[in-house]
Amino acid sequence: MTDSVVTRFAPSPTGFLHIGGARTALFNWLYARKRGGRMLLRIEDTDRERSTPEAIEAILDGLKWLELDWDGDVIYQFQRAARHREVAEQLLADGKAYRCYATAEELAAMREKARAEGRTRLYDGLWRDRDPAEAAAGVRPTIRLKAPREGETVIEDEVQGRVSWQNENLDDLVLLRGDGNPTYMLAVVVDDHDTGVTHVIRGDDHLINAARQKQIYDALGWALPSMSHIPLIHGPDGSKLSKRHGALGVEAYRAMGYLPAALRNYLVRLGWGHGDQEIFSTKEMIEAFDLPAVGRAAARFDFAKLENLNGHYIRHSDDQSLVNMFEDVLDHVPDGSSLKAKLNDATRAQLLQAMPDLKQRAKTLLELIDGANFIFADRPLEIEPKAAALLTSETRELISKLRSLLEPVSPWNAETTEAAMRAFAETNGLKLGAVAQPLRVALTGRTTSPGIFNVLAVLGRQESLARLGDQVSG
Repeated sequence: MTDSVVTRFAPSPTGFLHIGGARTALFNWLYARKRGGRMLLRIEDTDRERSTPEAIEAILDGLKWLELDWDGDVIYQFQRAARHREVAEQLLADGKAYRCYATAEELAAMREKARAEGRTRLYDGLWRDRDPAEAAAGVRPTIRLKAPREGETVIEDEVQGRVSWQNENLDDLVLLRGDGNPTYMLAVVVDDHDTGVTHVIRGDDHLINAARQKQIYDALGWALPSMSHIPLIHGPDGSKLSKRHGALGVEAYRAMGYLPAALRNYLVRLGWGHGDQEIFSTKEMIEAFDLPAVGRAAARFDFAKLENLNGHYIRHSDDQSLVNMFEDVLDHVPDGSSLKAKLNDATRAQLLQAMPDLKQRAKTLLELIDGANFIFADRPLEIEPKAAALLTSETRELISKLRSLLEPVSPWNAETTEAAMRAFAETNGLKLGAVAQPLRVALTGRTTSPGIFNVLAVLGRQESLARLGDQVSG
């Protein structure tokens, strides 16, 4: 084992990379990066029935999108099964494990009896000291750990503090199944040891596993890594996180228009605090993060907070990088392909020109896309019902006058078009809003939009006059 810090993120590929898993990966990544160490990625695919290539792909994609890089090649647990079996056989040879020939019926009866008596230990040690010669013919034995019967198993956890279990309540756990496949408990210990993992940082739903795994470490005479069991994420109401709260895959947040930097910032503050600071650059996160500052209570997921934080990141993003993100997210949203087909040098330039105004109004990339709708809209514009109600014969007449007034304006920009409109409003005793709103409807088909003079500038003279003309003739 090396002296430097080695953490690991070890998801089971039975579904997407969910938000709790993403936070666990982030905490492991931050801890390793702060200390100049390494974070390994291990896919725990020993459950062959439930593990899928699609889930593995989703996990890798999610980590890449969050910009959480790992060190070295991805480790696939199932590929190391021979090594796991070798360790089980070693424990057997050392008298630290034994073959158990209990039948499925016997095990079921044991469990039922234990539960009826209120005992947590479900296996009664039937084959712990029995001669294998007594086994019934045809039973394929499991290999069980000969766990200590007295005393206690203790974990000094960096988040939970000292946690202890009475050994009399812990089972002789199965290391190798009857079909020769290693169990998750054994595989995790062997993989962590063999890859030099120094710090295990995972959800506190694994705390009971820590007791069982420590017994395997002790039997093998291996040093236990530092343990940190972080609290789970709950919904805003304190109940277990469900889909309505935000228990979605990372790819869902991507499709909802969240920025990876904003999601990372939000996740780091779920369960970890650093004074009153809410906004962290990646560099600040790495410098400040430490495990003792992680609380023991469950963190509460709050979509409104995430959205506000995302809005902050959008407002403070460089305009060109937002254009790039706008384009990237189109691959992940409904109808994104039709909008992507309209992206060309001209519309990208318009998007870039509009971005300073657009980003002030958007909390997500989806809102940014919606705000930029006027750039990509086809003529004649589809007018929203609320906006259509404003297109009376009087407003159409007004639009006609405004079009004539704008036609000679030169140069064409937000300042010159605004000056022309203000002069018209003053001359005709109108408030600027009475002029701006019909313009907005004619140019965007909506009652709300970025600043109307910015819209005129972004669309340009030819397109603006053409759209105004459509409403006059309409």
